[in-house]
Amino acid sequence: MGNALLDYLIAAFIMLLGAALNRLVSRLLSKGLFRLTKRYTAGVSESELHDLLIQPLGALLFLASFYLAFSVLRYPMPLTPVKGVEPWPKVALLGLFHLGVIATVVWVIMRLVDFALLVVQRRAELVTTPTARRLDSQFLPFAKDLLKVFIVVIGLLVVLGQVFGVNVTALIGGLGIGGLAVAFAAKESLENLLASFTIFIDQPFGVGDLVTAGSVSGTVEKIGFRSTRLRTAEKSYLTVPNKSMIDKPLDNLSLRTARRVGFTLYFDQKTTSDQLQAIIKEAVAAMKEHPLVTDDVQMKFNAISPAGKEVTVQYFVETSSYDEYLDVKESLNYRLIEAVEHQGGSFALATPAPVAATA
Repeated sequence: MGNALLDYLIAAFIMLLGAALNRLVSRLLSKGLFRLTKRYTAGVSESELHDLLIQPLGALLFLASFYLAFSVLRYPMPLTPVKGVEPWPKVALLGLFHLGVIATVVWVIMRLVDFALLVVQRRAELVTTPTARRLDSQFLPFAKDLLKVFIVVIGLLVVLGQVFGVNVTALIGGLGIGGLAVAFAAKESLENLLASFTIFIDQPFGVGDLVTAGSVSGTVEKIGFRSTRLRTAEKSYLTVPNKSMIDKPLDNLSLRTARRVGFTLYFDQKTTSDQLQAIIKEAVAAMKEHPLVTDDVQMKFNAISPAGKEVTVQYFVETSSYDEYLDVKESLNYRLIEAVEHQGGSFALATPAPVAATA
């Protein structure tokens, strides 16, 4: 192919030297970058930056050694060479090289975006305001995804222009003509993207909140630029389009100040009025003594029916934790039974289905 053995040996030596020095040079580059940005990267270690950049920098250095190695070789000319036209093997290798360099540079930039947002996240953890922490926890993943999409789009445009020789300016101008058709085709995606901006501006919920939107209920784990991911009570991972999260009435259960408990007790006809009054008085006192129960305690002799004497119970538990709410409810149920037993009352044997509900 027009090359001497020495040319191949030099090319092989360059490749081997590049492979031997690859990891060392990658580490030195990441170390130098960390020293340049050290004063702005409080809370982030050098090893974290190294873990992010070692692979893309290694790929970039491999491409550099690949280019140097093949630059010392000659390429076979066609049988009828044309002046000013490069041999096709050389054109193909250069095209692959340019494609690899652009892809690797995009990879490096995306890892730098990860590092920058990691720095912002570590600084946000030092903020003591719960609202600010919640906003950062939902905004940072969204911003990272949006920046990466933008970087990939720019990279694709550079590939089209530099590798395939496409007139990018004319291509962008042509998109304006077909923009209407694209908008109609991507109507759902655009609506979800606009809905994501509405969520971040209006902040009806945040990461970690327990929400109910229509028939969907769960804890918010991530807010993306197209959908919101929820963890349901059954521990399944539910993906809901952002448009559905704002189009339907949304109940943010995490923002309520207390959880309501309400039910009806049925006493038999043998329970006297004095006993009933004593039971209610003792039970109300027990409920008000609990530190997590608000002052809005109600226990009323509501009605008399063939099934027995109906007493409605309602109180509020000041907690956002469902487990703690159940513990308080269980504890007070025992206190209610103790009050009935202490005053000599008895429950009706047959009662209708309870009407009240818990929230």
